[in-house]
Amino acid sequence: MAGFISFLENRVMPVAGRIAEQKHLQAIRDGIILTLPLLIIGSLFLIIGFLPFPGYSDFMSATFGENWLTKLLYPVNATFDIMALIVSFGVAYRLAEKYKVDPLSAGAISVAAFLLATPYKTMFTPEGASAAVEVGGVIPVALMGSQGLFVAMLLAIISTEIYRKIIQKNIVITMPDGVPPAVSRSFVALIPAFVVLLVVWLLRILLENTSFESIHNIVSDLLAVPLNALGGSLIGAIIAVLFVHMLWAVGLHGAAIVGGVMSPIWLSLMDQNRAAFQADPNGTLPNVITQQFFDLWIYAGGSGATLALVVLMLLRAKSQQMKNIGRLSIAPGLFNINEPVTFGMPIVMNPLLIIPFIIAPVVLVIISYFAMATGLVAKPSGVAVPWTTPLIISGYLATGGKISGMVLQLFNFIVSLVIYYPFFRMWDKKKLAEEQGSATSNTNHSLNM
Repeated sequence: MAGFISFLENRVMPVAGRIAEQKHLQAIRDGIILTLPLLIIGSLFLIIGFLPFPGYSDFMSATFGENWLTKLLYPVNATFDIMALIVSFGVAYRLAEKYKVDPLSAGAISVAAFLLATPYKTMFTPEGASAAVEVGGVIPVALMGSQGLFVAMLLAIISTEIYRKIIQKNIVITMPDGVPPAVSRSFVALIPAFVVLLVVWLLRILLENTSFESIHNIVSDLLAVPLNALGGSLIGAIIAVLFVHMLWAVGLHGAAIVGGVMSPIWLSLMDQNRAAFQADPNGTLPNVITQQFFDLWIYAGGSGATLALVVLMLLRAKSQQMKNIGRLSIAPGLFNINEPVTFGMPIVMNPLLIIPFIIAPVVLVIISYFAMATGLVAKPSGVAVPWTTPLIISGYLATGGKISGMVLQLFNFIVSLVIYYPFFRMWDKKKLAEEQGSATSNTNHSLNM
């Protein structure tokens, strides 16, 4: 085990530290976070629209009319269907902040570049027709949502890099001192914006003369499809979980680092489930692996599924230190926050507790994946349930009101208890011996006085 810790310290930690500090990955992570409040609000309306109560749909139709569901889902479309637009602005804004250039201008230029790269056409099937026809002059909603996510991030990074290089070389139009600052900043952004849009315009014209036709098709074929296949597989999920927990083992925020790379993939897979669920709540959902799969079924109590460990400390601890940590950790642990355990017990750099901390999530991934893939448990419906939602409640909401989601959470919790128990007993016994030894030493010292 000492060799493993040494490997983490000397090999994994330096590389992970550099990845964690990488500006573009940080900007992608923070830009995606900008969408979360909107997705949660949209998910709330989605839950209300498909409450699993007998007679609910008939009651709502009788009360609000036959089109009640269409109108209720307006906020869902208004939040999920602009995901790529928000990410386009958010990634550029956060990246510009890191370069200390005007983030508002960078965000606006990024959105314009994204729209310029997007063909204003969509396929539409008229009522009564059997074939779809191409309609021009419209912004395709599909590409404004999760389908356009990778293009939005890519263009946000490219446009901001061009923008900041021109700004830093001072190739800008400067206004006299008496001009209001907002107007002055707009003129400063004029040349960089022109260059960005010129580059994207030329790229679009070039691609229109190829078989790909647009950058969306290139990214979908060469990047999005392979990444979604990897990120949505059991092997990909296990690898991601291993990296998360190996990074935590040396004190780095593994979920944030791995999430910076994988979140766009899992967010896209989540939205595919959301669209399928919205079209048919009782239909088959395409993906098992989504962001909610990890947050709600694997990380009960936080990374490492440490809620089980906290409960063991509360109910079975003999040492005073473990009892105190259990009392301090239970409230945040119920909301999936586990820093008090990770750093207070500690788990970080602890050769004994690192073992269940890594094993438990991997086992839960395998159990949960097969339970959902075989149909024993409902898949995540695409509802963006916040990761801080307590156990049981989150499993019910995230599966569209299916009891099986709650049952799997309880089963996973019991499995975590079993995995953690022997390691917890050894650690608790060690701490109890230390406390008793310290008490004996203090008593002897007092008698000698």
